[in-house]
Amino acid sequence: MGLRERKKEQTRRAIEDAAYALFAERGYQATTVADIAEAADVAPRTFFAYFPSKEDVLFADFDATATELAALLRDRAPGETTFDALRAWVAEQLPELEAQHDREALRHRLCEQHEAIAAHERHLMGRIEGIIAGSVAADLGDDPGALRPRMVAAAAIAALMAMRPDDPGTEATMSRQEKMARLDEALGFLSGGIATLQRNDTGQGAAEARPGR
Repeated sequence: MGLRERKKEQTRRAIEDAAYALFAERGYQATTVADIAEAADVAPRTFFAYFPSKEDVLFADFDATATELAALLRDRAPGETTFDALRAWVAEQLPELEAQHDREALRHRLCEQHEAIAAHERHLMGRIEGIIAGSVAADLGDDPGALRPRMVAAAAIAALMAMRPDDPGTEATMSRQEKMARLDEALGFLSGGIATLQRNDTGQGAAEARPGR
């Protein structure tokens, strides 16, 4: 990373740090973009050069995360299912998520308190759902826009969101093994559903291949 890129990253992080600190101290509604810019020692126009809106500061790493997940699912090894790859990815992300627990907990609370933030999160998770649907479609031999991969992907997102405790403080006391056990239970359920769909496809294909059909 060159000097220019490092400087841009430092500015982005300064804006992020200032925003989270002010949201925690003053509350989301009471914090303006001008407040964040002043605390980060940048001009308001600089804020908007990095983030389209105040909500976007709370999801600053989303684009990089979505790009990483898409590449991981696209480049998975032959025979590796979507949910094998997804589990490995979540396991890799856990240390960073744990290090950012206070921010994750604050974002969770703000989503519960402010519909605009919750709606923004749902929109972004819709992008992740589309990425997963495309990968599941490859597993099933379906078109990415077909109903089955979209249903499985929606269930995967629901399962991942359901892993998040209603009380963010609960998550802080959970071991990494407990978190992965929750994930394994959810992904095991979803993998079983895909296996059933694949068996149904095999059975239907065999029936259609019988003489007289």
